[in-house]
Amino acid sequence: MTTAMEYIASLSYGKDSCAMLEVIKQHNMPLDRIIHVEIMATDKIPADLPPMMEFKRKADKIIKERYGIEVEHLYAKETYEQHFYRRMSKGKRSGTIYGFPMIRGAWCNSDLKVRELRRLERNKNITQYIGIAADEPNRFHNLTDRKQSPLVEHNVTEAEAREICEKLDLLSPIYTQSERGGCWFCHNQRVNQLRLLRKQYPEYWHLMLKWDKDSPVTFQPNGRTVHDFDRRFTLEDEGLINANDRKFRWSDIDGRLMR
Repeated sequence: MTTAMEYIASLSYGKDSCAMLEVIKQHNMPLDRIIHVEIMATDKIPADLPPMMEFKRKADKIIKERYGIEVEHLYAKETYEQHFYRRMSKGKRSGTIYGFPMIRGAWCNSDLKVRELRRLERNKNITQYIGIAADEPNRFHNLTDRKQSPLVEHNVTEAEAREICEKLDLLSPIYTQSERGGCWFCHNQRVNQLRLLRKQYPEYWHLMLKWDKDSPVTFQPNGRTVHDFDRRFTLEDEGLINANDRKFRWSDIDGRLMR
């Protein structure tokens, strides 16, 4: 007896994946489940900032009312902090903790979020819908017979996806506020986002300083640490350097950043 195919929408809460749900509805495409992989910084602190967590709760209600399906929140087996302090068992760094992820081979995405999604992909009776817009050809290589994009199939662009979300009140705050999307501890953040994090969420910043002290690798692969940024921001607070100086050079203040 053949098992029926199950259709699952992978939701990131970005404009493309939210608009995807509406495209599925409008074109009567099959949909059985909606899933979202939730990453936790610690046992009690989510990886998303509070405004994004509030939006998720609101979006879940809208999605349930409009599409009749409750969003399933899947949780990674480990928190970011747990993996951060896990000790390596192989290689030159065997016995030391992982510490901060490096941009090349970053474990934060592969070992937390992607691993949970791959558990679904092992099921041959599942077709996964993902949010790739019709004007993102550089991402089309991710599409297969079992990983489809309703936006590509029905020629919906990124701009059109945003319009759909605006009409449905499903536009994430990452498109309307200065705060970035993704994990608040991400090593790929720009300096402005780190500055905002330190100012608006000092408890999160203090946690990053603790991790920075314990990590065997630097926060960024160029050698910059969280403490470097903290001291830079302190100099800005004291009026000794200009936060808006586009000609800023680390070499100008490195002498002040000695630990």
